[in-house]
Amino acid sequence: MMSKAKEPVTYFIADLHLAQNRPDITACFLSFLKNKAPEAEALYILGDLFESWIGDDDNSPFVIEIAQALFELRQKHTEIFYIHGNRDFLLGKKYAQKSGMTLLAEVELIELYGKKAVIMHGDTLCTRDIGYQKFRKKSRSWWWQTMIKSLPLFVRRNIAENYRKKSAMATAEKSQEIMDVTPQEVVNCLEQYNSQLLIHGHTHRPAVHELNANNQAAQRVVLGDWYEQGAWLKVTRKGFELLNQPFPNGK
Repeated sequence: MMSKAKEPVTYFIADLHLAQNRPDITACFLSFLKNKAPEAEALYILGDLFESWIGDDDNSPFVIEIAQALFELRQKHTEIFYIHGNRDFLLGKKYAQKSGMTLLAEVELIELYGKKAVIMHGDTLCTRDIGYQKFRKKSRSWWWQTMIKSLPLFVRRNIAENYRKKSAMATAEKSQEIMDVTPQEVVNCLEQYNSQLLIHGHTHRPAVHELNANNQAAQRVVLGDWYEQGAWLKVTRKGFELLNQPFPNGK
């Protein structure tokens, strides 16, 4: 008797914010890559895999370990796609190649089991956060990135640390409304790409939102962060669901 073929599955993750001072997140992610992700035909990482990224020339054991784990997953025939976040937008082709990842544009329209889906990190949807949007525009410019990449590694590491502290302080002073997506921007995005499904991260508010776009029902799926548990979106031909994974040893 022939065994039943496995149902095709695709996973989406975002906002892991991997860092050396959070070994619990790293352990959970490595467990996910080893035990869960291999069953997927594709894994989409929608930004902020790392808490910060100072350049592909960072050869610390920590970033090498993550690259090796991702590459091992790719060798198991799971394709890995990557969209930059607001913390790791300097991650380049060199590290992507080491990790077996394919870099995507900041917004992509993909075919997901017969349904068109728009995928992105999600920070561009938060148009009410004017201060962040100004920084984003500057930091994505070629001159700013060229300047930053020309600095010594230890200087970039200090800059990243200072930015994390300033970002935490700024976030504490902003309202939840400002840091969330602008509803009309979501509709505009779906209508621009003629899609009824948007998948993103960034806001750290996992949920499935029902809305209207293109004069019909649409959905916006927000991915969860990995601060207290693993979190991913599982998509099959039957539909999708947001799933969680406790940290190893209950931490």
